[in-house]
Amino acid sequence: MGVPALFRWLSKKYPKIISPVREELPEEVDNDDGTKTKIPVDARKPNPNGEEMDNLYLDMNGIVHPCSHPEDRAPPANEEEMMIAIFEYTDRVVKMARPRKLLMIAVDGVAPRAKMNQQRSRRFRSAQEAAEKDAAAAEFHAHMVAKGVSSEDAGDEAEKPKKTWDSNSITPGTPFMDLLAASLRYWVSYKLSTDPAWEKLKIIISDATVPGEGEHKIMNFVRSQRSSPTHDPNTRHVIYGLDADLIMLGIATHEPHFHVLREDVFANDTKPGHCRKCNQPGHMADQCRGAPKPKPGEEEVAKPLKPFIWLHVSILREYLAVEMSVPNQPFRFDLERALDDWVFMCYFVGNDFLPHLPSLDIREDGIDTLIAIWRDNIPVMGGYITKDGHVDLSRAQMILEGLAKQENAIFKRRRETEVKKEAAQKRREDEKARRQSNKRQRYSDNGASFGASGYDETVIRRGPQGGIKRGEAAPDFNALPTFAPGEAQSRSDPRYAQSLTHADVVGNANRANKSAAAALKEQLMSSKNPADNQKAELEALFAGTVQEGASPAVLGKRTRDMIDEANDDASSDPSTPGRNTPNREIADPITDGASRGASGQLGGNSKPGEDVMPEDTVRLWDDGYEERYYEQKFHVSPHDVEFRHRVARSYVEGLAWVLLYYFQGCPSWTWYYPYHYAPFAADFVDMEKHPLDFDKGKPFRPYEQLMGVMPAASNHTIPSVFHPLMTEDDSPIKEFYPVDFEVDLNGKKFAWQGVALLPFIDEKRLLDAMAEKYPMLTTDEQRRNAFGTEALIFSTRHPLYDEVATNFYSKKAGGEKFKLNTRVSEGLAGRIEKEEKYVPNSALHFPLPSTQETYTSLDQDESATVSFFMPSVGGVHKSMLLPGIQFAEPVLDYQDVQTTREKASRSGRQFGGVQLSNNGDRSDGRRINYAARDNGGHNGNGNGGWQGNNGYSANGGYGSNSGPGYGHQQQQQQGGFGNLPPHLAQQAAAHGFPPPPGGMPPMPMPAPQQQRGYDGRAPQQQYGGYGGGGRGGYGGGGGGGYGGGNRGGYGGGGYQGGRGGGGGGRRY
Repeated sequence: MGVPALFRWLSKKYPKIISPVREELPEEVDNDDGTKTKIPVDARKPNPNGEEMDNLYLDMNGIVHPCSHPEDRAPPANEEEMMIAIFEYTDRVVKMARPRKLLMIAVDGVAPRAKMNQQRSRRFRSAQEAAEKDAAAAEFHAHMVAKGVSSEDAGDEAEKPKKTWDSNSITPGTPFMDLLAASLRYWVSYKLSTDPAWEKLKIIISDATVPGEGEHKIMNFVRSQRSSPTHDPNTRHVIYGLDADLIMLGIATHEPHFHVLREDVFANDTKPGHCRKCNQPGHMADQCRGAPKPKPGEEEVAKPLKPFIWLHVSILREYLAVEMSVPNQPFRFDLERALDDWVFMCYFVGNDFLPHLPSLDIREDGIDTLIAIWRDNIPVMGGYITKDGHVDLSRAQMILEGLAKQENAIFKRRRETEVKKEAAQKRREDEKARRQSNKRQRYSDNGASFGASGYDETVIRRGPQGGIKRGEAAPDFNALPTFAPGEAQSRSDPRYAQSLTHADVVGNANRANKSAAAALKEQLMSSKNPADNQKAELEALFAGTVQEGASPAVLGKRTRDMIDEANDDASSDPSTPGRNTPNREIADPITDGASRGASGQLGGNSKPGEDVMPEDTVRLWDDGYEERYYEQKFHVSPHDVEFRHRVARSYVEGLAWVLLYYFQGCPSWTWYYPYHYAPFAADFVDMEKHPLDFDKGKPFRPYEQLMGVMPAASNHTIPSVFHPLMTEDDSPIKEFYPVDFEVDLNGKKFAWQGVALLPFIDEKRLLDAMAEKYPMLTTDEQRRNAFGTEALIFSTRHPLYDEVATNFYSKKAGGEKFKLNTRVSEGLAGRIEKEEKYVPNSALHFPLPSTQETYTSLDQDESATVSFFMPSVGGVHKSMLLPGIQFAEPVLDYQDVQTTREKASRSGRQFGGVQLSNNGDRSDGRRINYAARDNGGHNGNGNGGWQGNNGYSANGGYGSNSGPGYGHQQQQQQGGFGNLPPHLAQQAAAHGFPPPPGGMPPMPMPAPQQQRGYDGRAPQQQYGGYGGGGRGGYGGGGGGGYGGGNRGGYGGGGYQGGRGGGGGGRRY
């Protein structure tokens, strides 16, 4: 799930969930002839991490991306090197985890339409950046040659610009993915035939021909195995991947013995202001070009392997069991349901299918804000928000209303923080300018020369990151325009900003940045003296990096907090730039200033040398922001309230879709959120009045997804018969493939964080246009467009082989398919079919012409391959622990529990959820009543409760329309708390009234008056208890209940007194 910085946030808030991986590495021994022999790791030995793992699941795209186009080293020269890199990396991960039963390799297949919109945005931007990089590299090389720069400086023949490998090829249906599938099957068979540690493993390969995202295909497998009667509830699971949503998926399985394995992307975070990749100062991780190349004659020093870490879902469950437990909760605490609610709330902060709500940001503790609202409302919600992947919209409404009450405060606080940061940065810049002025004065006294930029014109040269350092001449940066000619006067006019539309804002930002970059490049290119503009300056321009001390007009001042924030953003998925973030190896044209407050034009009144700031025309911190937001982002009338509600309803559908996707599997292949932006929390009204119903539909074919997500620049990945649909003027769908498109920063600082304003694909028009081309496909192209099945591969020495060989290949062969015997398969449930392409005892061939000697062809393949089909779940996957679970000893100690409990009671309240009392006095410790409005009751008529005359949607209780009581609205209890378990229903004397807020004395509840009060199933229960209908009941409708309307109600106007049915009271 695309939640930037979520992993870091979790690891900081819950520190014990992370531990380093203990990894055994191959040893080298000296030979008599002076050579060295590498002794491989024996993975049959006990796991050095102290726990044996059963199943390892690989979200394979998290391996394919960094191996095929790495960010910290030179990319592989060809596809053979890519495959070898993938093999080596995967083998390392397997040796870390050492699964004893099963390995599942899952590659992304065709995604649901809801995900394709995000994929489309990424791929369009990736292609755009690759084209810019290629053009810049070619222009740079041509210019250097034309200037007569030596071959050593310009780059020899081997370093002449090559076309950047298109990472968009990592999409189902492309020739690359076809090669990857064949290569993975080869490698698994090779390991089974040659590595004794693999002898007892069963390997499932779900390649790109199987629809679904890799991590969700893994979750489908886990759910299918849980449905088997023979499933071992104490199975130890490990999932590898870089996406933060793997943590949520691990929790959603309700398998407590679950671990997430990933690279420690923060291992280099020891020095503030340093790149986390190369650990060098002066640039950010997203602009790192790796360590400098060795000089001729120098040997390249081998880089140390990146360390790995475990994230223990079992320990995260311990933390959340404390945090999600609310004192005196009026119904039984169910950790599994509470965990589901926690996962649901995380979706609001970010996911791959919906834009996050404007008021929520992980860096502002957005999740904590939602948890605080949840904790405050759980006593009045009557139950949990979710159940088995389904959302209770009426309860979700209460959470959003609580957030809506805080939105204004959140936006204002965000602005205050931005202003403070900008002021601090201005102070640093002024101090730096003062020091530079003093240095210039000292140099001037010694006869040194300075240009208009204020820098010594003789001391700038290229640094190791391709930036600018001392040694060569600097151009007159301050003379460069930062806007189109003739616009300066109009932009300085205040009326200009007031008349801007959203399209103007985004367009001006793009044009202005391009103008500045073009002008700088033109000035550098125009010099007649090669010594004035050597390779350093051009590489700094084209590569987009700068060393500390470089002119601020080149790329802006990279202050420490900016570097840290950019590193934090990039590290949400640092090694998969083609998947979850664009490939940011070159400068973003919009980011070449500095901090951006929001989408909008570049400031026209900036002084020379100052950072260029876009103007935020929405101004969320000012009154009227709702109207400006919808007018500029959605291009609708600011008074069209019904449109806002339509957007909110679509968003609610999205939340329900995502929840089902994570807990039950894809509910609809065709649904998607049809807007680029999210609504405000205040726009969600009457959610429960709009029932949710999804049409399952069917997934796109691989070529249909390619045509839905690829730009025309990546048409080499698509069969040529479809190319005219992307480029020809008479194409009925040409508008789906714009070459230039706007990027709205939308409050972010960097272009790659912005919103790509691409048109949404019309599914019917797309499929109709493609249908005319299908008959022209070749046989091989038709094969790549077909769906496939999972493959199960195992050693011929595995006990399962004899059963498979007897059934499929002996004289007594049975049918073409049969159900696995879980005793023979060692717990694996499912059905298998004969694999037509597999021939027993045949040779095994490397899938590419190869000269390498590590992975060779084998005369005999000692593995077996069959098609595998997961067992049907057979109903709803239940959010529950399976019988027979054996928990390990708790990791959290008493101090951990107390600290977590204390933080839970106070965190997330900085924007209005703080403890409140009357007249703004916060001393009494009481909290805000999120639900109540005005005179009592949400949308209610009365004076005392949430939605009724006296109680929670009732005349006298929590949810009862027919009588007093604390019953849930749907249960229509005569006078009770709902359907409580029998062991709780009769505990009258054991449950007194919960402690009042604010340190008030406990409400007296004499034992003789507590007659079966907690049950509340009978009407008019005497004097009380938790659902009584008399004078002191916890939800009574008579003389004062927890939401009662007359005397003494705990929300009815007074505390244990006769002040009448006041104004709504405060909720506990």
